[in-house]
Amino acid sequence: MTLTAYTNARLLDLDAERLGQITTVVVKGDRIDSIGHPAPESAKVVDLGGRTLMPGLIDSHFHVVAHSLDLWGNVTAPDSLAALRAAKIMEELLDRGFTTVRDLGGADLGLVRAVEDGLVDGPDLVICGKGLSMTGGHTDLRARTDIRPDAMGWRLANMGVLVDGVDNIRFTCRKMLKEGAKFIKVMANGGVSSPNDPIDSIQYSRDEILAMVEEAENANTYVSAHVYHDKAIRRCVELGVKSLEHCNLITAETAKMAAEAGCFAVPTLVAYEGLKLEGAALGLGASEQAKIDIVRDKGLESLAIMRDAGLPMAFGTDLLGKLRKYGGMEFDILAKVLSPAEILRSVTQIGAMACMRDGEIGVIAEGARADFIVVDGDPFADVTLLGRPEETLRMVVKSGRVARNFMKAA
Repeated sequence: MTLTAYTNARLLDLDAERLGQITTVVVKGDRIDSIGHPAPESAKVVDLGGRTLMPGLIDSHFHVVAHSLDLWGNVTAPDSLAALRAAKIMEELLDRGFTTVRDLGGADLGLVRAVEDGLVDGPDLVICGKGLSMTGGHTDLRARTDIRPDAMGWRLANMGVLVDGVDNIRFTCRKMLKEGAKFIKVMANGGVSSPNDPIDSIQYSRDEILAMVEEAENANTYVSAHVYHDKAIRRCVELGVKSLEHCNLITAETAKMAAEAGCFAVPTLVAYEGLKLEGAALGLGASEQAKIDIVRDKGLESLAIMRDAGLPMAFGTDLLGKLRKYGGMEFDILAKVLSPAEILRSVTQIGAMACMRDGEIGVIAEGARADFIVVDGDPFADVTLLGRPEETLRMVVKSGRVARNFMKAA
């Protein structure tokens, strides 16, 4: 089995909140074999010249099927075209140093397998299948005058399916878990991009959400909820939901309750910056633009509230279509409130927890998967450098393989 020794590397020390001393990381196959030991004589040596070697980045809220901000246009594309579009997006993510992505609605087992089989050179996908939406809820894309019975159902590029009633919900959860979903996603609150549901609308009955939670727990996993409004967040926490997406309007009391219940949050503030900059030009209507301002204005405040409550936060972007180009801006936004160490934990360790792969990814440790990146600079001094991969990213190693090499020849 091939041995590769990465010498003259500096690793993150998240406890001390600084880079460690120069060391050597040896990779055997797809695993980290040793740290801090001399390079074996049989190993290929890669001299990193004092650069930072850190875990591959994890985006815990993404939609790889969202080729365009025109959601109907995405859904009506043939599945074969949607898959090829998603493959390109996934390759772009690996270009930026993301070795694992938690998909929050749309991606299926075929895309997971395409990466595993080497057909797509992208990050590993952790999928939920489709987000569950009630009739008239978030991901119900139909206009009020559209009486067709569904919103394109199980088409690949559809991020959600319409499901009403406890029995139907149980069946749909079981179907998605059987088909490879690793967790369940519910649209429990109004959304920005959907036409008919205000941000403060509470979606699904308690019994319906409890059914989702029970089905997830029976499968040893959890429910993730799209939520903005404090009332919706609190309700989800009370019902056993563990992953809280967005959370822009959360209060200190609810954040503390969520932390005590063992929840985690995934703020996605760059999504609203992107929509503010280009949403109108890309086709969002006046009502959707008004909703953007409601959640955008409270974004930074929500970060401080959740941090002070001890609620873990994973890194997420939730950028659709052409707005993906703003992904690096999330680091800049987070850095206005959070410390570099807090942001580094969010994009590594907490992301691994969200993907239920603690100790497997998100760490540089003996026995862990050899998923890591090499960057110029010290992320503790300037964490925003991770958002400028074209300037700072030098190598991406995924499962022990050098997937991207931007190192300049000596």
